Amino acid sequence: MAISKKEKRPEEEYEKKFEKWGKGWSKKHGGFDCVYGLSFIGAAVYYVQQSSGFWAGVLGVLKALVWPAMLIYKVFTMIKM
Repeated sequence: MAISKKEKRPEEEYEKKFEKWGKGWSKKHGGFDCVYGLSFIGAAVYYVQQSSGFWAGVLGVLKALVWPAMLIYKVFTMIKM
């Protein structure tokens, strides 16, 4: 049974749908986005649990955003760069 040009196979629809998938922004940055996202959540939970009030919790969320920069700063000071 021949398939006419008007009828599309389901495989063709899926191929067209996912043709450009993975060629955008995420392909350039690799898997580090997921690692950073999960570590942000973990750091935010840690800092918020350690806080004693609302504003300390807000400060904890801000610290969770910039903890990689603080880590690199400490490493550079340890190796005296």
